[in-house]
Amino acid sequence: SGVLTRLQTSAPAIRTLSSSNSLCQNIPSCLWKLGRLNHVAIAVPDLEKAQSLYRDVLGAQVSETVPLPEHGVYTVFVELGNTKLELLHPLGEKSPIASFLQKNKTGGMHHICIEVDDIKVAMTELKKKRIRILSEEPKIGAHGKPVIFLHPKDCHGVLVELEQA
Repeated sequence: SGVLTRLQTSAPAIRTLSSSNSLCQNIPSCLWKLGRLNHVAIAVPDLEKAQSLYRDVLGAQVSETVPLPEHGVYTVFVELGNTKLELLHPLGEKSPIASFLQKNKTGGMHHICIEVDDIKVAMTELKKKRIRILSEEPKIGAHGKPVIFLHPKDCHGVLVELEQA
């Protein structure tokens, strides 16, 4: 009976958590919503070695290298069943990935990308909540869709990219 009592007392907490469908908790009128995790981006010092690891060693489907000069990166996408990894390598002297790799010689996680249903409305709402956005306007990202980046200091140390779904 002790186990049953513990189950009964913990059940309401579980029900409370699962019934909270809103991704805009404690926000009376959220005009936009988060979608799925689109990708996790990893800065790599050697793009060919990283591609080989995911393709030849781990057996993943790996895209061709795509240069994105406006972002200062080369990108490669690794397809996973439920999301993607984005391998990032510096393109040009002012690449943000070059400065990241200077501090992290072996590479590492650079950012996460989450889809949103309305990027413009999300920008407006986030600015009202004093979340810093690293550009005045969305830029076109690797998937040909508008993206913005949120300041990591406002997101618990994580650089967050939001992409229009």
